[in-house]
Order: sequence, then C-alpha cells, then structure tokens
Amino acid sequence: MLRMSGIVKSYGPTRVLEDVDLAVEAGEVMALMGENGAGKSTLVKILAGIEPADGGTISIDGATVSIRSPGHAQAAGIGYVAQELSIVESLSVAENVFLGDETLGFFRSAASLARRARPYLERVGLDHIDPLSLAEEHSVAERQLVEIARLLSRKARIAILDEPTAALSETEIVRVKAAVRTLAAEGCAIIYVTHRMPEVFDLTQKVTVLRNGKSFPAVETAGLSIGDLIEAMLGRQLGQMFPPRAAHAGEEILRLDACRASGLKAPVSLSLRKGEILALAGQVGSGAGAVLRMLAGVTPIQSGSVTLEGGAYAPSGIAGSIARKVLYCSDDRKRDGIFAVRSVPENLSAPALSAVSRFGLLSPALEGEHVTRIARQFGLGERFLGRLAGNLSGGNQQKVALGKWIGLDPKILLVEEPTRGVDVGARSEIYSHLRKLADEGLSIIFASSDTQEVLGLADRIASFFHGELVRICDADDVTAESLTRDVTRASEAA
Repeated sequence: MLRMSGIVKSYGPTRVLEDVDLAVEAGEVMALMGENGAGKSTLVKILAGIEPADGGTISIDGATVSIRSPGHAQAAGIGYVAQELSIVESLSVAENVFLGDETLGFFRSAASLARRARPYLERVGLDHIDPLSLAEEHSVAERQLVEIARLLSRKARIAILDEPTAALSETEIVRVKAAVRTLAAEGCAIIYVTHRMPEVFDLTQKVTVLRNGKSFPAVETAGLSIGDLIEAMLGRQLGQMFPPRAAHAGEEILRLDACRASGLKAPVSLSLRKGEILALAGQVGSGAGAVLRMLAGVTPIQSGSVTLEGGAYAPSGIAGSIARKVLYCSDDRKRDGIFAVRSVPENLSAPALSAVSRFGLLSPALEGEHVTRIARQFGLGERFLGRLAGNLSGGNQQKVALGKWIGLDPKILLVEEPTRGVDVGARSEIYSHLRKLADEGLSIIFASSDTQEVLGLADRIASFFHGELVRICDADDVTAESLTRDVTRASEAA
C-alpha cells in the first residue's frame, strides 16, 4: 500500500536521512525502530506532510504522490498520531474526534456530532464513554484512543503511530494494542514507532530499523530475537542493560511516617538509605508519582511527617526542596525538564547560577567548568554542547534534564519515569549513570510504570495501586509476576 523510496533530508549541513526506504502492506503493522536521533520522527513527519523531503519518492497503491502539507497527507489517506497528543481538553470527546474536519460545516448540533462520533469510538474500545463529556475528564490512555478514533473518522488507510504508549501504564497499553489490531484487521497499513521491545514482538509483523539516518531492509518480527534487534539498532551488542546493584546501602537519610498528600488515598510510610535506589512502582495514577511530588514540594504534605537526616522536612514549594538538596526531575521533560529553546550549557547551569557567577554576573569560565563536569558525568559529548536542548534526541534531552540537578550536589534525587520515550541504548547509559551516582553516595527515588526498569535498577521496590502503598520488598525478592499482581491487584480481581 505504501512505499517510500530513497528519502533524503538535511537540516543545514547535517544529513539526517540518507536514501531511506520503507514499505508497508495493507493490514500490516510495521515497527519503525532505531535509537533516538536515528531519523524515525523525521521520516514519519515527511510522510505526514509536516516536513518536506529533499529527495526520494512516496507512492500509495503504486501511484506516486506529492505530500507537501498535512492537508495533502490527509487527502491521501494518511493519518498521524504524534507522540505529543493533539487533544483539546476543553472540548468534548466528539469534537476532538472531528477536530480539523472542514467537511462538517458550521451548523451542527452537539447531539448530531456525538451520534457521528460514537461508531468510531466503539471501534477503538471507547463505547463506555459519553461523546459529549469533556476530554479532560478522561485518562491519558482514553485520550490516546480518541486520537486513533480521529484517524478512523478521516478514513485513514495508512496510520502513523509515534510512541502511542510512551505515557501509559501496562494495563492501558493493552487497550491501545487492541485498537491497533482492529485498525490492521480492517486493512489499514500501520507504521508503529516505539521503544518498548515487548510491543514489537507482540504486535508487529515486520521491523524496519533506522541507524544514523540510514534504513535496513525490513525483516519478519517472528525471525528476530531481542538481541538481534538491539544489535541492528545500535550497530553493536548492548551488553548488560542494568549495572550491578549496590552491595549495601548506608544509614537512613529519609523517613516518611503516615504521610498523606494529593493523589494518595491512604497514609504512606517508607524509608530511604544513603546510596540506595528505591523504586516506586505503579501504573499512571497509582500514587507512586504523588509521593515524589509531595517530597519535591509540588504538593503539600497534608498529614504525617517526613524526616530528612534526622530533622523535620516539610518543603514549602520547589524552592524549599532545592534548599534542602532534594531535587525533582518530572515525567514531562519537554514541559518542565528542559528549556527547549536554550542551549545545552544554559540548561545545565540554570539551577546553579550563583555557583557560576561573580558579583551577579555570569562567569564564562566558571560556567564552562560546571557544564564540562556534568556533561562528562552524563556522557554528553562536546558536539552536543553547541545545540539547543530541544533539538537533541529524547535520550540526550533526558540526560540534560537529570544532569542539570547534579551540579547542585543533591542529597536525594527524585525521578519520575526516568527513561520514558528513550531508546534502549540511551536507557542503558542512564541506568549506568544513576547507579554510579548512587555508588558515590546519592540517594535516589524513582517512580516508574516499566516493570523491567523497576526490577533491573532498584535496590528496593515499593509497589502502589490506586493511591495506596501495597508493600515494600528487596528487589531480589520480587518477580515480574508478583510485581504485576501488586500494581494491578490481579489476584483481587480474580
């Protein structure tokens, strides 16, 4: 159904796509894989009409097409669900399904719009929601499904799904995968961009790998192993994904006693030791992230007490936690983890302006030393230091988001979803950097919905479900099955 041949794209002197080929059949789910910065997003944006190609051809059903805008792509039957949702939260679900549809005209009732939207919502498993309810009332997973319903309403024959499950929990992913299977069963050709290996092997029939802007011939998913796929993406074997755990942690540095805050339905008690990595495991909305936001001063402690190094700790906002060297890296790096339109050095030095200034004026020498030290710690090569943070790959953006806090010599680092939207190679690097920091005495608490990440990186695991702490265990005593039961309460549902 779709063939992209010899696609070339450059930004200034930098060639980001070099003679790339991609072909997808009707009813096929094609995984598009590669490290961050390999060219995946650029390729799908060319197909979606967002970016122009410098060379190459695109054909649909054997006929060459010219795609110069998103409107041209839509007219050609191409639908695009970007990694950042394009849902308007203040509009109804039905209005979001038909967002941008100029064929509707001005004179339409809410009831007629809801009636037209319902069949598309049913096809993606949203038959239980009211089309007239506001989009903001629904979960991230449901909003993602509304985006897919929009593709159906536009009669898309070719669907591009760019990281559709990056912000979702394991159970929410099941719903998105079911919708993708429905699209494929109806004959839609699907390009599926993801960093989640299990989804590739569970959902796709073929895999096309991009590496350094070049494509490799598509291969049958069934004939691949995870090791084969990683080696194709990286051009080398990955080695060990997770570094060894600490032999032993130090003395207690933080204690929570019967704490409540927004997002928690029951009191939480737990402790953290010096040099320890503690995972808060749970799905989106489980309460794991709520504990981090409480400790960071984003939300106030409603009851209970927190002790930091033997003294009372109750931060009044982010500034209060920073003053106590408890630093927080959120799960949305593009919104509040980096300054996208500022350079990498400016990002890395932003929290430490007093340390890189003299008499109120920025010292280039001090800033240079500060930035170089952090860049070395997080594997940010010199070639990245002249770029805007927003132009980096997802993995390098996350290194910047984490690295900027290290310059403040934190006692505790709080990280929410540390590798969301990050490729497998950069994940391994980030895990290694976090473990090295812990070995040097930094205490780390991270919240994650990624089972593999929790089991591989943590020394201890606290599992959460629906705003409540389920249990705390040493990581060696937890299996993938037991963790899944804890964060879904599957045994109770049974």
